[in-house]
Amino acid sequence: MTNITQEKVSIENKFALTIKEAAEYFNIGEGRIRDLTAKKDCPFVLWVGSKRLIKRLAFEKYLEKQFSV
Repeated sequence: MTNITQEKVSIENKFALTIKEAAEYFNIGEGRIRDLTAKKDCPFVLWVGSKRLIKRLAFEKYLEKQFSV
């Protein structure tokens, strides 16, 4: 029998974040992130079935261009 250990990937090294992780990382409310990702052409959302993930780097680039969210 093999002993498999899973190492956790730190948030700053993840490609995609859950809504909860993104809210914590970017200091933006979960509801606001859901609102921002509700648009069909949202460039920083990745749908995995019905699960919504946030592409971290794409969201960072989006936020850099914004005055307010």
